Amino acid sequence: MFEIIRKIAFTGMGVAALSREKVEELAKDLIAKGKLTEQEGEKFVQEMVTRAEESKAALKSQTEKIVTNTLSKVPLAKEEDIKELKSEIESLRKEIEAIKEQNTIQ
Repeated sequence: MFEIIRKIAFTGMGVAALSREKVEELAKDLIAKGKLTEQEGEKFVQEMVTRAEESKAALKSQTEKIVTNTLSKVPLAKEEDIKELKSEIESLRKEIEAIKEQNTIQ
């Protein structure tokens, strides 16, 4: 019986969307109805929470890959490019100041 309830919960609830509180509510309800024992309820809660965390991690990883892949196709300046340009601008400013000083002296 426990196995059937577990499978139904996994397929019917969307594991990644489950919060610990919701899982605990469901387990308490099933225990109260006599569908699960206390021990099975605890095991059910732990397994559902673990699966939810794993699903969230997998979803995060997939999302990061998609975003990274998409951004690599868009011509955007990267942080290192911006730093390099700032450095170049600062160098040019110093050169301009040096030239201005030379012209003022002459």
